[in-house]
Amino acid sequence: MVFREMRRKKQVLSQKEVEDILHKGTSGVLALLGDNDYPYAVPISYVYDDGKVYFHSAKSGHKIDAIQRTAKASFCVIDKDLIVPEEYTTYFRSVIAFGRIRIIEDDSEKRAAIEKLAMKYAPEDTAANRDYTISLEWKLLCMLEMTIDHVTGKEAIELVKERENK
Repeated sequence: MVFREMRRKKQVLSQKEVEDILHKGTSGVLALLGDNDYPYAVPISYVYDDGKVYFHSAKSGHKIDAIQRTAKASFCVIDKDLIVPEEYTTYFRSVIAFGRIRIIEDDSEKRAAIEKLAMKYAPEDTAANRDYTISLEWKLLCMLEMTIDHVTGKEAIELVKERENK
């Protein structure tokens, strides 16, 4: 599979920086092929682990219909978005991942995925409360796994120059 090269190579983030952004981000925008071939982009919480992105979902709806139509997706996380009005620009840092999503059917895989999500967003919670909360939603819960085929990160040229001057 061939993906486009980034045009502005000086602004490309390293693989480590990309992974750091994916690990620390708390939300992103998942883009799918929606109804009537219109793009469907939805803000969503996630967890990144070992080259994969995990999301939770209801078992039905626009997102699930789109995934069942085609597994291809992109996912964008914005790490920095500083508007600089006097320069008519934005100092940004972001990551875009391209990959394929699958609905996790196996209960043990599903449980491992929701545990990762729970640990990210409620790390101080007790195991007992986490188990209880997950069990309440289990029958309605759908877990999704996106395997990343290609990922890029980019930052504003001003941030590149700032880093070079340090």
